[in-house]
Amino acid sequence: MILRAAEQPYDGAALLAFLVRRMVPGVEEYVDGVYRRSLPSGEILELRPHPEGMEASHDVSTMLDLDAPVAEIAGRLGPLYPPGMRVPGCVDGDELAVRAVLGQQITVQAARTHAGRLVQAAGEPLAQPSGAVTHRFPTLAAIAEAPDAVFAMPASRRATLRSLVGQPLDRLSDLRGVGPWTQTYVNMRALGDRDAWLPTDIGVRHGLAARGPADPERWRPFRAYAVIALWASLP
Repeated sequence: MILRAAEQPYDGAALLAFLVRRMVPGVEEYVDGVYRRSLPSGEILELRPHPEGMEASHDVSTMLDLDAPVAEIAGRLGPLYPPGMRVPGCVDGDELAVRAVLGQQITVQAARTHAGRLVQAAGEPLAQPSGAVTHRFPTLAAIAEAPDAVFAMPASRRATLRSLVGQPLDRLSDLRGVGPWTQTYVNMRALGDRDAWLPTDIGVRHGLAARGPADPERWRPFRAYAVIALWASLP
């Protein structure tokens, strides 16, 4: 692995904790402090936190948010912002769109379960699996062609997943079944929107309620970091 240096401070452990909590069975694993996952190429990415950034087997800088202007973010968010916290990106925008749709109005654990079923049914097995990492995340085309029995969810959500094929990531909200939460979540993690804000998200609302009065407008243009910080503040 190669060290990918980051603007300091950098909390790589917190970024990995975010990813680990959302790991999809068959695609991701976390063992002995190392996060692993399959890439669309079929290779396996490895990440390990380092005091100066992140050790990584592949160049996935957009996933790691290494160049965030941390001094400016801290100045805007004040005590809400844990030193070094980053917005986790993704390795593939299409995959993130699928995961965002799967996560609509359900728990993180339930979304992981649904994604794991899709992986087993429509994901391509790796030529060289590693531990629990056995498959690529399914392509949008493979998901669209999967039989109805694979989707243990309402028919409307199944139709939304199938409609993702060919849709630009910045226009997902044009699709039936994709609302502001889903589009903004994709903007935040796949398109690098540092001001993405999720005011209707239950975790954000609970985090704000626990903190007391706050004015999110003062956090512009870094409200995505407020979202991650509020989620991290929840028990």
